[in-house]
Amino acid sequence: MQDHANHHVHHPMSNSGDGDHTVHTHGQHAGHSTAMFKDRFWLALALSVPVVYFSPMVGHLLNYHVPVFPGSVWIPPALGTVIFLYGGQPFLAGGLRELKNRTPGMMLLIGMAITVAFAASWVTSLGIGGFDLDFWWELALLVAIMLLGHWIEMRALGSAQGALDALAALLPDEAERITDAGTETVSVADLRTGDLVLVRSGARMPADGTVIGGQAAFDEAMITGESKTVLRAEGDAVVAGTVATDNTVRVRVTAVGDDTALAGIQRLVAEAQASSSKAQALADRAAAFLFYFAAGAGVITFVAWTLMGSVPEAVTRTVTVLVIACPHALGLAIPLVIAISTEQAARAGVLIKNRMALERMRTIDVVLFDKTGTLTKGEPELTGVVPVQGGSREELLALAAAVEADSEHPVARAIVGAAREQGLDIPRATDFSAMTGRGVRATVDGRSIHIGGPALLRELRVSEPESLSEATRTWIDRGAAVLHVVDQGTVLGAVSLEDAIRKESRQAVTALQHRGIKVAMITGDARQVARTVGAALNIDEVFAEVLPADKDKKVAELQGRGMKVAMVGDGVNDSPALARAEVGIAIGAGTDVAMESAGVVLAGNDPRAVLSMVDLSRASYRKMWQNLIWATAYNVLSVPLAAGVLAFAGVVLSPAAGAILMSASTIVVALNAQLLRRLKLNPPQVR
Repeated sequence: MQDHANHHVHHPMSNSGDGDHTVHTHGQHAGHSTAMFKDRFWLALALSVPVVYFSPMVGHLLNYHVPVFPGSVWIPPALGTVIFLYGGQPFLAGGLRELKNRTPGMMLLIGMAITVAFAASWVTSLGIGGFDLDFWWELALLVAIMLLGHWIEMRALGSAQGALDALAALLPDEAERITDAGTETVSVADLRTGDLVLVRSGARMPADGTVIGGQAAFDEAMITGESKTVLRAEGDAVVAGTVATDNTVRVRVTAVGDDTALAGIQRLVAEAQASSSKAQALADRAAAFLFYFAAGAGVITFVAWTLMGSVPEAVTRTVTVLVIACPHALGLAIPLVIAISTEQAARAGVLIKNRMALERMRTIDVVLFDKTGTLTKGEPELTGVVPVQGGSREELLALAAAVEADSEHPVARAIVGAAREQGLDIPRATDFSAMTGRGVRATVDGRSIHIGGPALLRELRVSEPESLSEATRTWIDRGAAVLHVVDQGTVLGAVSLEDAIRKESRQAVTALQHRGIKVAMITGDARQVARTVGAALNIDEVFAEVLPADKDKKVAELQGRGMKVAMVGDGVNDSPALARAEVGIAIGAGTDVAMESAGVVLAGNDPRAVLSMVDLSRASYRKMWQNLIWATAYNVLSVPLAAGVLAFAGVVLSPAAGAILMSASTIVVALNAQLLRRLKLNPPQVR
């Protein structure tokens, strides 16, 4: 914990990143927005109604007479073409991309089915070759349902791309550059190495630099994730994006643009995101299998029927195989589970932004928690009060609280809060003042009372009484901050403050270990602090004194041991590690960048929400598999029948029968996905 010298700090609100990122940058949704799928779905659905209604096949199935009037036969072809070209465009473009990249998936499977249905239907509508392959209604419903599935999925998920925007938002747009004529306001982009800038209280650093005049307590939480301010004086380095909280300083610029520490973190996030997006999702693997299965079945069907001397039947059978090879159920199986999972997760205080995060969580071997603000509260808590021999503990605490009563610093709030919790009568203090770098002072009942750390004792030229040394040595060994209360040159006692451990952290760690998942902790704090917290929580492995830029390396180190890692953090310096891990989980009370870099965001700061993520991941993955097995089983059974393998026995699956089975399959997976709502998760604990 930081020396009490860095005191009385105003913490400005962090800048927000862009709030609405709907464009996916990878996988099957590349370049497509949620709004695009939504708009195309509603249009496709509206046009599908007359297409289906005027279909003779549907009329026959439902036993109604299709109206006939001049031009009525061209309603399905005309509207079906619009549906194919407009509604089917994302699947056609995505299919070509998958074909070009040699990574067949859902888009190629859908694109193949609707293209074959479109071509076959036009051949039938134009009366070419005498084929009866009227798939206009099937094409319309397939496009509409697939658009619905993709819309549901994209609406349920967010994009991690906003992390880079949120990082950029930490920089101010302008800076005050000092010139011979005074100061001038310039764009940050116009700053050059060697420039002298003025950073006022409450302002952000526009670039990396070195303090050459003045001193200030800097809020570096957006970079380090640590809530404590850090005193920066002449000769100290300061980092772009950090905030001078209490004084104005003059800074010589040492790095701008891509050379800043913030830009380095940006690059790490981008690299980590790229490395973690290579895995193929479960639905895409199933779609790839079905593509090869359908294509192979189509070739075999055409060759077999042609060799039997029936080319028209070969074409009919092959087209039927390729069209029904893309079941509606497969298009809805995963999106429905994801949508319900994200809804259930939200009720438990978990925001799932990345589909792969949901799937991967069940495979996690170790959860790596950032200490400050995650396992701990990120704010000091009074843990010890020891008066000199013969003194009163209550009187010492009340006196300390009186001095700190007018301060808004976290240390002051901890001391005053502890005194009030114990019902102590806090005297009134006057003449409060902060002594930068040493501590604070105030007058209480006519006595000049000082509170501070070692620097204060040196300035006042007083020594710690022997009766306090045993207690303070124990506190220091634990990594606690020790503050002495001094009355006109006489030490009255000492208090200790430590970063408070969340009571929920113990439950979270124990529950994860019971699920067979190891728990590790990472922190930039000293080893004795880390050991104390690790021992209190029974952590399996502790990484201490880790520099901000090295957290990413620790994730890679665990992965190098063959472990799959879930990282839980809340600071900008956690962002590369969150993006590198198999699953990145950001605490909702953390920075915008951490939340954007993560695949999962906890709405509150209760680490037990990680358990909900584990349980939900395992349950939803089971549902995904159940739905995929049902959807693919439909194909495995229907495709051979459509190909005519039992034609010798008089059993042939007609397009109409295939459509009925397809609809039944869709209903089954939809109902099965709804069963996921029965899963009971922990409610959110927001503080």
